[in-house]
Amino acid sequence: MTWNEIPEAEPEPIQAAGWVRLLVRGIPVGLLVFGGLAILLLLRLIERPLFGLHRPITPMMTKFVCRNALRLLGISYRVEGEPMRHSGAVVANHASWLDIFALNACQTVYFVSKAEVSKWPFIGWLARATGTLFIRRDRRDAAEQKTQFEERLLAGHRLLFFPEGTSSDGLRVLQFKSTLFAAFFTDDLKENCHIQTATVTYHAPNGEPDHFYGWWGDMEFGAHLLQTLAAPRQGAITVVFHEPLKVSDFANRKALAQRAEEQVRRGFRKEVQSAI
Repeated sequence: MTWNEIPEAEPEPIQAAGWVRLLVRGIPVGLLVFGGLAILLLLRLIERPLFGLHRPITPMMTKFVCRNALRLLGISYRVEGEPMRHSGAVVANHASWLDIFALNACQTVYFVSKAEVSKWPFIGWLARATGTLFIRRDRRDAAEQKTQFEERLLAGHRLLFFPEGTSSDGLRVLQFKSTLFAAFFTDDLKENCHIQTATVTYHAPNGEPDHFYGWWGDMEFGAHLLQTLAAPRQGAITVVFHEPLKVSDFANRKALAQRAEEQVRRGFRKEVQSAI
């Protein structure tokens, strides 16, 4: 058995005090997220005809909502390093649905996600509204997806994707897949594009298992969300931005993916060791 095949223990039933905490946190977060979504959609009605693919206004609403959602949840949030100013993409390790909030709170990015996410309740609505690029994991669609990547990057969008291809328990970094890196090696993009890696590390609340914030495999989003909201204490998230990598410095997508994975792994080990 591999780590993601180990059955997850049944969550403890939420007690009365937990339901109180759930409501105290959940209601304000829900109002913030859905209120922000409504305002974003209204702004997009003005933004779309004026700017098309460009979004000079609505990303500010996304950052505001994500930053304050973490505050309302009571999760401590820290950022090290600076988001790059170059054109290109951001890649990060993937451990939880909270990655959406953590990585949107400090920068303007557009997520790349598997097509199934667009149909998920709550997360799917948010993803579509914030300009997520949905892709199908099928080799027959590779050429079309490469074109979509190029169109968005040339429009000035900074895309963010998870090269691991799946989420983990938050206690490790999985091997990076190189497929999506191929989009950056076209003649129009290679010389000017950069890839910045970001390491996302979760620190569980005191008394909770280390993988408390991890969301992977067949875990249900609703149950995980309720457990997070009902927790007596909350933990912390750290996002570390690394030195951007210039695409033209690498021979091919595999070399670029390997260097990106090395940066994320180093950042993860350093953060875990400093927390011990």
